[in-house]
Amino acid sequence: MRAIPDTAEAIDAAWLEQALAKRFRGVRVAEVEVVEQHEATNAHARLRVAYEEPAGAPERMFCKMLPTDPGRRAAIAATGMGPREARFYERLAPQIAMRIPAVYVARHDPADGAFVLLIEDLAASGCTVSDGTVGVRVDSAAVALEHLADLHLRFEDASQRREHAAWVQGPLHDPRYASDMLRHGLDHHRDRLGEPFAQIALCYLDHADTLHALWQEGPTTVIHGDPHLGNVFDDHGLTGFLDWGIISTGTPLRDVSYFLAMSLDIEDRRAHERDLLRHYLEVRNATTDTPIDHETAWQTHRLHAAYCVIASCQIVTFPPNQSPARELFSNAFLARAKAAITDLDSLSALKHHGLA
Repeated sequence: MRAIPDTAEAIDAAWLEQALAKRFRGVRVAEVEVVEQHEATNAHARLRVAYEEPAGAPERMFCKMLPTDPGRRAAIAATGMGPREARFYERLAPQIAMRIPAVYVARHDPADGAFVLLIEDLAASGCTVSDGTVGVRVDSAAVALEHLADLHLRFEDASQRREHAAWVQGPLHDPRYASDMLRHGLDHHRDRLGEPFAQIALCYLDHADTLHALWQEGPTTVIHGDPHLGNVFDDHGLTGFLDWGIISTGTPLRDVSYFLAMSLDIEDRRAHERDLLRHYLEVRNATTDTPIDHETAWQTHRLHAAYCVIASCQIVTFPPNQSPARELFSNAFLARAKAAITDLDSLSALKHHGLA
């Protein structure tokens, strides 16, 4: 029996029963049905499970694996995102207070990057993931920032990281990946991007390594790394965090800035981001030996907002074959990125550091 199935269809009753047995003692699986599947960065599927004895195991699960296309499978496997996320659910998830999906199976093969995650089906739990048009409410964002502060404070001490999260490394950094797509966007769609966006993209093309180093400055801790609107969910007003494949070490303000810029609605961010940033700092600074003052945090936020351009690299290619749902989300994502870098004048922040 393969430790990591290649596809959702390969998850049969015998494999699932063996995989669930550690968490659900005495479970006996009768049948597994794939009721929905699609591919984004990875392959996603929803499973319906029938049991002879459930032993507390759920009837519905969300499955995440490498994509099936051989070329994309190899490219995604090379990033290590899947094993990184599996390790998070195995090792760190039980230690943190924030709302994350319940995990039933988390396996990975470090030899080839294959992984399988069977986690809570959030739709079955009554949770929602935004289609891109509705951002996190301001009151929910304040609580989410408290939860991010708890994560950041928990692993700010280097000895704690060594003991509990030694496998968490610095952020993924392959300038070629983003640069090729940004260049395509500039060459073919510059009119749709606007000049502030285009100038920051050009700055990245010329100074990628310097920018990544600049974005790492500040206190070091474990960060989510990618808390945009598509990677959070709403649980009846409580914001939870998904997609931990880019978990890394870095400055806590990377999470905070990206969450503010890319998870709130534009007008809510404009009206409340200073107060929300101050709220995060009050929670964080109350129990740390390395406080960050508001003005430093604000200038760092302006600088980190420039990352929204790089995060939009797939979107700026404007692929003609994307689904209507993907196009809706992409357009909303790009609108948030453009608004953030303009409102915060991120280009001037880069120039202040001798870039752009």
